[in-house]
Amino acid sequence: MKIYDISIPISPSMPVYPGDPAVSIVPMSQIAKGDAANVSQLSFGDHTGTHLDPPIHFIPGGKTVDQLDLDTLYGPALVVDMSHVEKAITAKDLDRAKLSKRAVRILFRTRNAELWQQPGFQTNYVGFAWDAAQWFVERGVKLVGIDYLSAELFDASEPRTHRTLLGASIIIVEGLDLSNVKPGEYVLACLPLKIKDGDGAPVRAILIEENKRTIKRPPKKHRR
Repeated sequence: MKIYDISIPISPSMPVYPGDPAVSIVPMSQIAKGDAANVSQLSFGDHTGTHLDPPIHFIPGGKTVDQLDLDTLYGPALVVDMSHVEKAITAKDLDRAKLSKRAVRILFRTRNAELWQQPGFQTNYVGFAWDAAQWFVERGVKLVGIDYLSAELFDASEPRTHRTLLGASIIIVEGLDLSNVKPGEYVLACLPLKIKDGDGAPVRAILIEENKRTIKRPPKKHRR
């Protein structure tokens, strides 16, 4: 079994979506200064780094972080390569990919991986077109993930992608690091901080690649 950490480390230097709070990590006590223990104060928005969006993020009365079904956040997942897409992943792109109809948790690896190496927030990231969101709804997908800070295109006139996905109770995971993960089947564990009434929460997301062993069956005995 191999485990891939697909989470972005939280630090003051990391990019945040425009308008979101900046990250602050302040030491409150330090052993090096004579204190008994190291303790820090954290300050950041609940949509920082690798995080998930529950329905309440855009849907009034929708489920909050602490109300999410954990069965959705843990289980078989498909990583799909969309590195050829320049701007938006569309329904046509999804049709061409011929994804398994059994896939209910789908994570997308795009050219966004390069953007994490650049300073500050980058607006030219790849997101989902609205018709892709509708495609997920029609096929009963439960969770979708993208490797930058929003599933919505930065220049979208309105948040149709978010409203379509969250309105259908499809969980959105944003800010993934899939740069070292090959396309294929994995087991996803994506558990958020349990924030009461939360409209979002950072997650420590991992992918588990299980060994596929060939089962050798004993030879059939010939009848005498």
